[in-house]
Amino acid sequence: MTVESFGARLRRAMDERGPLCVGIDPHASLLAEWGLGDDVAGLERFSRTAVEAMADRVAVLKPQSAFFERFGSRGVAVLEKSVAEARAAGALVVMDAKRGDIGSTMAAYAESFLHKDAPLFSDALTVSPYLGYGSLSPAVVLARESGAGLFVLALTSNPEGGEVQHAVRADGRDVGATMLAHLAAENEGETPLGSFGAVVGATLGDLSSYDLDINGPLLAPGIGAQGATPADLPAVFGSAVRNVVPNVSRGVLRHGPDVGALRAAADRFADEVRAAVESS
Repeated sequence: MTVESFGARLRRAMDERGPLCVGIDPHASLLAEWGLGDDVAGLERFSRTAVEAMADRVAVLKPQSAFFERFGSRGVAVLEKSVAEARAAGALVVMDAKRGDIGSTMAAYAESFLHKDAPLFSDALTVSPYLGYGSLSPAVVLARESGAGLFVLALTSNPEGGEVQHAVRADGRDVGATMLAHLAAENEGETPLGSFGAVVGATLGDLSSYDLDINGPLLAPGIGAQGATPADLPAVFGSAVRNVVPNVSRGVLRHGPDVGALRAAADRFADEVRAAVESS
């Protein structure tokens, strides 16, 4: 049986639900804002509420693995349940784990998140290519087999990222551009959208010197609390804006724990992103 690709599922979800990814980031300050304890019980309540509020309406939910892992095995159990329930409600799940290693270790990371039978199986995984793009090969192969996807760190919004991503190679191309070129090759000929995306910050301003048309999705953190707005997207991403998946975390989550308020915030951001994309 042919497995539908992540890119195809993502294109449909974005067209039907709006191009938006909401992060599930249960860090201590947000748990406190919600009146919850910084413990497993608070983590479970936070995650269950976020999934209940948004999994039936947003295209993508992106749990940040670290905020679950810090509670040990019980926290990972909450993450497993959250992933399963979000996917059952129709949201695509991007696991934000930023894994990156070599050989059998990279293969094990891939199996943890991209194997169909894994308890943490997700529609896509964030990965770091800075041991060399080729080190991601086990994840690329397994993602293709499972109909999953990857989001590769390429041009991130953190200020420290530039010392690596803007470093210029012997061929005159910087490292970030090299990662985009690798992804364009992975996605060549795929329709309606490739499954291998890049992480590109929405706060980076003019990126016209980069070829962002990789025939794959661009996961764009920075909307909301980090200062970027949906209206900024066309100027930042140019002709690739239709393939942008803007990520909002605190901008939505701060409206919790009220389910109705979370839904309204997610709907508002999705509508604003759709309007910005359609007007470009």
